[in-house]
Amino acid sequence: MENAVVQQIRKRITRSKFGEIFFVSSFPQYDVGYVTKLLAIFEKEGLITRIAKGVYVKARKTRFGIFYPSVYELVKEIAKRDKAKVIPTGATAANRLGFSTQVPMNTIFLTTGSGRKLKLGNRTVTLKHGAPKNFALRGRLMPELVQALRNIGKNNITQEVESRIGQLFTETPETNTIEYDLLLAPVWIRQVIKKGIKSDLGVLL
Repeated sequence: MENAVVQQIRKRITRSKFGEIFFVSSFPQYDVGYVTKLLAIFEKEGLITRIAKGVYVKARKTRFGIFYPSVYELVKEIAKRDKAKVIPTGATAANRLGFSTQVPMNTIFLTTGSGRKLKLGNRTVTLKHGAPKNFALRGRLMPELVQALRNIGKNNITQEVESRIGQLFTETPETNTIEYDLLLAPVWIRQVIKKGIKSDLGVLL
């Protein structure tokens, strides 16, 4: 017969939605050491899946294997818990913004919080503590766009890349922050964005 604490934690996990993340600190009313042991037991039972030290997710298990929620959703949840900001970087940013169709096996995010690695089956997600200047940009699109363009590289900018930049700013104009953010971007990236940006924003540039 399970005691009341075990039942309460088990019930909360069982009733949670697919993709929900559980930390040892998700149950602050109970002893940390006890919760740590319980979550390890629930993992062995298959109720949750461990993705990092003290971090578990309710993944979906099928006969084809374990299905995890999207990497971005997982990272956002962890950042929310840590009260941190995150920015996709490298090939991850390029893929998310539509510059590449290739989904990287190893995904890297910059964070204002603590660095850590998450294991999602055969995929690795790295949260890397980033320099403050990466988080100084005010827009929602610009921080990720700068990272994506860095990944593409100055010598690999094509008309297709410039056209995609224009589309992105049509979808997310960032009218109030674009001037400020462009000044913080590396000079060559600033020039590429100005070239690709749509004419309806041209008055700002």
